[in-house]
Amino acid sequence: MSSPFVPPRQEFPLLSNREQIAYLDNAATTQKPKVVLDALANFYSNHNANVHRSAHAISDEATKLFEDARQHVSEFLGARTREEVIWTRGTTESINLVAQSFAPKVLSKDSTIVISVMEHHSNIVPWQLACERTGARLRAVRVTPSGCLDLDHYRELLRENVRIVALGHVSNALGTVNPIEEIVEMAHYAGARVLLDGAQAAAHVPIDVSSIDCDFYAFSGHKAYGPTGIGVLYGKLDLLESMPPWQGGGEMIEHVTVKKSIFQPPPFRFEAGTPDISGPVGLQAALSFLSSCVENGLYEYENSLLQYATSSLKQIEGLRIVGEAAQKSPIVSFLVEGTHPNDLATMLDQQHVAIRAGHHCTIPLMEHFGIPGTIRASFGLYNLTSEVDRLVEAIHVGSRILKG
Repeated sequence: MSSPFVPPRQEFPLLSNREQIAYLDNAATTQKPKVVLDALANFYSNHNANVHRSAHAISDEATKLFEDARQHVSEFLGARTREEVIWTRGTTESINLVAQSFAPKVLSKDSTIVISVMEHHSNIVPWQLACERTGARLRAVRVTPSGCLDLDHYRELLRENVRIVALGHVSNALGTVNPIEEIVEMAHYAGARVLLDGAQAAAHVPIDVSSIDCDFYAFSGHKAYGPTGIGVLYGKLDLLESMPPWQGGGEMIEHVTVKKSIFQPPPFRFEAGTPDISGPVGLQAALSFLSSCVENGLYEYENSLLQYATSSLKQIEGLRIVGEAAQKSPIVSFLVEGTHPNDLATMLDQQHVAIRAGHHCTIPLMEHFGIPGTIRASFGLYNLTSEVDRLVEAIHVGSRILKG
């Protein structure tokens, strides 16, 4: 058995430089370890060149780093081949790629897309636009009072000629870990393809797309200790091969004439123009760092931190936790009676506790619960129980001030 996980705070320069801050906004973005910063600096200092195209050694070095990162991500996800990994700017762009390239192939006026009430706006708006283009219907799975998907309702919706199911692996607002294996199996039985939004999952739960059998999976580097501006779309190779490009330009073509172009096979077909080359390099370093933490007991540590935070917050009079699913990632959303989330968040910031307040880009979910928003504390691999204690004390202080 591995020894108890020890948060490697010393590996994160921002935490060392700003020791007074308890950073509890990891669902928005994570801090970056030295290995990621070093990988980015090393690339630009020693290997900076364009990839795939130039006939010189530095370009060969850059191309190898770029494609090695693709191979690393494919292994991280459990993909069958690296050709199933497409670089994007983030989860939002990944979802839009599928909505614009794949969706028109399978949607018609008598078909349905299923999402859920708990989705992030980036997994709602692209499908609304797809419905406008194709005439398809958009239906949303209800959410139970505890913050879980209503699977009975999901089963009912699957009878409506569903062609695409697009659901979050983990809720960014509630922390709910959805039963994705069951979700995918039910969708496939109904003849639908499945996209999973893994933005909140990559850093906190194991992922094996081959075992899950999802058709598409999307996540962002910056929520998994990697750089901003780099994201991943996994897609089953046969589906990617059937999809047209969604952007045109250099790199994604095999041959061009004035009248017609022949496109590259996946993944290059979907990567028009000069890509973010340093982003994949930094992401590989981040995922290697994350994997080493997982091997040393990260998931167990984060669960214990979640349980400690939940128990501690429940001791505060008038505090209500929103979302109490049995399976959760390290996110706690809450309200405190007699205070507005934004006002209390300001009071917490004044005490150097960094959290997020508002609707968290999940307005339909907040309207479902009849609330304006929540305060969200989200934890990462460097957080400590002492920071939970600081959060609790800051809530007590801020609540007293706001309530007069």
